[in-house]
Amino acid sequence: MKPLEGLLVLDMSIFLAGPLCALRLGDLGARVIKIERPDGGDLCRQLYICDTEIDGDSMLFHAINRNKQSFAADFKNPADLQSVRALIARADVLVANFRPGVLEKFALDYPSVRKINPGIVYGSISGYGNVGPWKHKPGQDLLAQALSGLMWLSGDGPADAPPVPMGLAVADMFAGHFLAQGILAALVRRSKTGEGALVETSLLESLIDFQFEVLTTHLNDGGKLPQRSEIGNAHAYLAAPYGVYRTSDGWLAVAMNPLDRLADLLDLPALRGISRQDTFRRRDQIKRILADRFRSNTTAHWLAILEPADVWCSQVLDWSKLLSHEAFGVLQMTRELISGGGTPMRSLACPIRFDGQRPVFDAAAPRLGRHTQQIIEEFGL
Repeated sequence: MKPLEGLLVLDMSIFLAGPLCALRLGDLGARVIKIERPDGGDLCRQLYICDTEIDGDSMLFHAINRNKQSFAADFKNPADLQSVRALIARADVLVANFRPGVLEKFALDYPSVRKINPGIVYGSISGYGNVGPWKHKPGQDLLAQALSGLMWLSGDGPADAPPVPMGLAVADMFAGHFLAQGILAALVRRSKTGEGALVETSLLESLIDFQFEVLTTHLNDGGKLPQRSEIGNAHAYLAAPYGVYRTSDGWLAVAMNPLDRLADLLDLPALRGISRQDTFRRRDQIKRILADRFRSNTTAHWLAILEPADVWCSQVLDWSKLLSHEAFGVLQMTRELISGGGTPMRSLACPIRFDGQRPVFDAAAPRLGRHTQQIIEEFGL
């Protein structure tokens, strides 16, 4: 039995953050009904990150909506809205991520929903919170990265070097996972008290917490701003040798390691006897010495020297090398699915294991409205 088996989740969210939260709840055993507009459904169905599609929907939609059922409902249609409210009366969790004020128009905000179902756990994601000067700003990942300070931490170079966004929609992903975490906590409380809850987070709050380590340091060191390394920057706060270095045929990541040990292993006497303070003050100078050495031979050559000496380092892999590696294979992190239109596709598995086993799911993302009639009959809508 999966941990959330028997729970009903209504996914009224769009794009990435909210659907990702509902996806994870579904992976853990909940039944997820995705409520979509009849005229096109979740806008993410047509939000493309590549030119690949399945059954007319984007791969992004398929990636974050597997194992769900699709119920088509027009909130402006009184009959459809009444059906949605009837589902809410039976649900355990509702997930939404509309801009502030949108769901209030249809009496689907938390105070209204709570009157229908006092025990429901209502999860809500916004862009920047429901108050303040940014509350109506578009809740979009790149914008949230820009405002959060995260983008400013990445990339090589001096203080005036361009900021570098992360190559993933990290604001959406963290917000979705944080919301799932809060919903699970609220469900535990409900099992003890019978009370529902409103669980809220935002893209901005999620990215602020994502930086808790460095922001906590900044809040307690007199407000000093960290300086990015001009070479191989990997963490704006960490001293040499921490960074990523080019080799003659690839790249090598080197984590926290004693410089004296690297001096001996790499035959770099200039790195011996450097104080802890100087690993910060002379960070770029030290890293340039290392960079010159690593460029002189292959990644495999350096790994053969460093790994037996318990130096923390790793080859930098692209996806093709990762997916073909034995270490990836033994994790069994992919599943073969059949889409609603009969197209074979591969999906990632749930990253969480229970009693040594991953939750199993077989359903791909649903076609728009695929389960509407089934749900109407089942729930007597």
